[in-house]
Amino acid sequence: MNPPYLLFDVGGTDIKAALCDDAGNLLGIRRVPTRRDTAQPAETLIEQLHGLGSDVMAEAPALRPAAVGLLVCGLVDEQRGRGLFSANLGWRDAPLRDMAARAFGLPVGFGHDVAMAGAAELEFGAGAALGSKVRNAVMLVIGTGVAAALFVDGRPVSAGGYAGELGHAAVPGGLDCPCGAHGCLETLGSAGAIARRYAQATGTQVRGAREVLEAMAAGDPTAARIWDEAVQAIAFSIAQLSASIAPEAVIIGGGLAQAGEALLEPLRHSVRSRLSYHREPLIVPAQLGEDAGLRGAFLKAAEALGAKP
Repeated sequence: MNPPYLLFDVGGTDIKAALCDDAGNLLGIRRVPTRRDTAQPAETLIEQLHGLGSDVMAEAPALRPAAVGLLVCGLVDEQRGRGLFSANLGWRDAPLRDMAARAFGLPVGFGHDVAMAGAAELEFGAGAALGSKVRNAVMLVIGTGVAAALFVDGRPVSAGGYAGELGHAAVPGGLDCPCGAHGCLETLGSAGAIARRYAQATGTQVRGAREVLEAMAAGDPTAARIWDEAVQAIAFSIAQLSASIAPEAVIIGGGLAQAGEALLEPLRHSVRSRLSYHREPLIVPAQLGEDAGLRGAFLKAAEALGAKP
């Protein structure tokens, strides 16, 4: 029997936390905004995690976690337990695993949010539904930013934490990016960029990409243009992946995936139009939804204790 774990999935917009019992069931899931724009971003994160974790554990006093699973966004060195860089949250080369271990007094399994969400999707979600024949896959998470988890011949590709930063690869028409580069996919294809660009073009503030999609459905030509530019940018990046690592499947997750076929159907068509002899990947929605990261954190927490879920 596996012991209970305390799990965190840290994104650029919010943090999800939960306990996981010995059967792998998520309990007491909480979601709070990630604190941003602080002078000490790593310390602020650990402080927030400790408070959030204490609240989650107070709701289930009979479950005392034996380990913590912590996933974070940005560049991650899993082996050294360090957050190398987060364009959205600001830390650089921060020893997040050790900081969390001190804060909780527990072993910490540490990893990249998208990479481990991808691992969870392959083991429990969309990948499992496609069958064991899928050994080359990409988990593409499109939300505040854009990131990818790459799996080649059944193995994750990390490259010291630098692999999969698709959101900061240039695409045609890309704009200036907060990371310091120009042309990044995130500046056109992220959910945040869709909402931001629509507000800039129309003067109408929107709460997110969903409202832009609703405006497009109502016949708004500006919304349609911005949505199409996002789709084309994402399709360009998927086509580049098809020519490099040749995934059999691309699993789309994150907030923008909630658009369903309004995103996936034109995305499949655009990718297909860009390929010739290349293997065309299946483009499918993630199945674990917002819990994918927490399920990935479960895998990391179990790994920290040498257990197997």
